[in-house]
Amino acid sequence: MPGPTLVIELAKPLSQGALREFRALLIGLSSRFDEERPGFFDIEVHTERLGIEDKRAEDRRRPFLVYLMGPGAGDETTFEAEHADEPEVEALLGFRPTHAVNVSAGRNGEIDHVATALLTAAVMDVIGGVANAELLDGQASFVAGLPGVLGIVDDDQIALGSAEFLRAWVGHPAFRLVK
Repeated sequence: MPGPTLVIELAKPLSQGALREFRALLIGLSSRFDEERPGFFDIEVHTERLGIEDKRAEDRRRPFLVYLMGPGAGDETTFEAEHADEPEVEALLGFRPTHAVNVSAGRNGEIDHVATALLTAAVMDVIGGVANAELLDGQASFVAGLPGVLGIVDDDQIALGSAEFLRAWVGHPAFRLVK
């Protein structure tokens, strides 16, 4: 995917009920919905459904891959590689993530960065978890003071936080996700 990605770290696998709620949320936000396997969604989201008003964009549908990964959920090798050496993350979270959800935008415009953060926050409202967001150089200084931030780790390269953090970050003038 050519746009930004955010990761939701999970302390345990999603229950079948949580997976149903996750799926229902994405169906409700999507104009196109394809579930390639349980927990792997190829969708188009109307930005208005995320609360984004952008009158400049003619097409307000944005493509995303949103997928659960980890043992028994798919993309196990990717999950293991991405979580192989994160002692600071684990120490701050107080748990070793067992699963994660990736929210990956299919485009890289300004609206896609905002939509990625707000879609990730909406998913977290349903399934819980902690956002693991890579930071651009210089972002740690302002991100650390935002509501919902649990901490900054990995030499100021990763912010961990809640859905509240993602929503607050979107409102900051220097907001931009790492592609």
